[in-house]
Amino acid sequence: MKALKYINKYFIKYKWRLLIGILITILSKLLALKVPQIVGDSLNIVEDYQNGTITDIELVKHQLLINVLIIIGVAILAGFFTFLMRQTIIVTSRLIEFDLKNEIYQQYQRLSLNFYKKNRTGDLMNRISEDVSKVRMYVGPAVMYSMNMIVLLVVGFTQMINIDVKLTMYTLIPFPVLSISIFVLSKVIHKRSSIVQEYLSKLTTFNQEFFSGIGVVKSYGIEKSIIKDFDEIADKSKEKNIHLQQANALFFPLMVLLIGLSNIIVIYIGGQQYINDEIQIGTIIEFMLYVNILTWPVAVIGWVTSMIQQAEASQVRINEFLEQVPDIENNNTKPTVLNGKVEFKDVTFTYEDTNITALKNINFTAEPGETIAILGKTGSGKSTIIELIARLYDTKEGLILIDNKPIEQANLNDVRNQIGFVPQDPFLFSESIGNNIKFGKEDATEEQIIQAAKDADVHKNIIDFPNKYDTVLGERGVTLSGGQKQRVSIARAIIKNPKILIFDDCLSAVDTETEEKILTNLKRVSKNKTTFIISHRVSSAKNADKIIVLDDGKISQQGTHNQLITEKGYYKDLYEQQLLEKEN
Repeated sequence: MKALKYINKYFIKYKWRLLIGILITILSKLLALKVPQIVGDSLNIVEDYQNGTITDIELVKHQLLINVLIIIGVAILAGFFTFLMRQTIIVTSRLIEFDLKNEIYQQYQRLSLNFYKKNRTGDLMNRISEDVSKVRMYVGPAVMYSMNMIVLLVVGFTQMINIDVKLTMYTLIPFPVLSISIFVLSKVIHKRSSIVQEYLSKLTTFNQEFFSGIGVVKSYGIEKSIIKDFDEIADKSKEKNIHLQQANALFFPLMVLLIGLSNIIVIYIGGQQYINDEIQIGTIIEFMLYVNILTWPVAVIGWVTSMIQQAEASQVRINEFLEQVPDIENNNTKPTVLNGKVEFKDVTFTYEDTNITALKNINFTAEPGETIAILGKTGSGKSTIIELIARLYDTKEGLILIDNKPIEQANLNDVRNQIGFVPQDPFLFSESIGNNIKFGKEDATEEQIIQAAKDADVHKNIIDFPNKYDTVLGERGVTLSGGQKQRVSIARAIIKNPKILIFDDCLSAVDTETEEKILTNLKRVSKNKTTFIISHRVSSAKNADKIIVLDDGKISQQGTHNQLITEKGYYKDLYEQQLLEKEN
């Protein structure tokens, strides 16, 4: 249970709720354990009347009536306390589940981009849902039933010893076998639980990727192949689940067998003592009731053990992510206000996961309010520059300065909040178009949303939809065309009114005429903002204050449009090629 020690802080947080729940549990079980004693006393009274020890029948009837009323009262009180017990302990487990999910989710947000390249979405989802649910069973039902078990066993056996030590000792004979069985089965369950959770993650990941790529699956007609792959993973998952349940299935029959043996022992040994006039018949019945009351707590040992082992396996998986240290740390909690100056000094950057050196000795300066265009072939390092400006990665060679200070010294949250980023592959949420634009500014008015859409040249498309800005998009914005998604994403960045605007090849899916309109609007919108435009088109770059041409991670050319079209190189060749395509 080493991994489950992580949950102890939540037990401390909700200690009063848990302590009240435990106290109520003890009271409810103490009341429940009064019933066998009252039943035993009732039978002894009847036996005494039959033996002539008591002769007053009215006294017997009166005492039996009182005992029946006491039993009913005890049952009602025990039921009420059981209700309160569940309201405290089970509700507490839900609160802990809520806190743990939030902690994991916050950790997911802190973790760097590199983490998400190494881990699959399905596995991330499974750990925050299925694994947390397993842990909740430990902090709720397992705690509750463990307290039930402890109270019933301690009080029950104490009562039994007080009544008859010899009969109690005989009753305990099957329990060492029970302890050894639980120890062996617990190890098996823990191992098999870990495997089951791993296969559940594989299933979740497979389904998530399938649903995300359903368009590719259908266009290539590979449904049969996908179904076959799914069947293989599902069959293995089923097999592992069956193995786990086979181990779990041994518990209950074993408990029933051992309790049955205890009952036989009580009847046999108690019967002999009764024949020898050592005990009364009520004592045997009282013992029988105690043994049967103890059936559930003894049987629940297996179930609780199984829950704890599964929770342990799940918490190990959760801790793997909670113990991850983000590659990108916020080193400054003081507010940082950007003016917009960005400077790269001898920056060389290599991706850890692929070991590809994307940038080699990069040097440039973007003054506040300047527009910088970055061009180059695919894989030349254009997007890497943008990722470094947004501090999605940290470089180990060279310096990146924001307003003449190393970017690592700025408040990370403030830097990102003052950057408007439009990615190459825009991501839209399954929300209304208006809310997707508003994502850039939560308190944006309707007029601001419409103006941002007009600046991105998407307003006329939106008002053609039946529900206009209230049109709810499909997952990842599949309702819209590629160009519409890009323009909504541009509107989202514009409405944020940031100090730094970044457009990562975000006009690739629009025609030249629309591109021209958007660029004209952006020139007005980006006034007094540092703007970076990543593009494959000269038309997107020609009006920039400075153009940087990358080739294999190095700056091969740098200057204005008028300067670069007179120089021999990539930019001039691209300009002439695209000019010829436009004429044709």
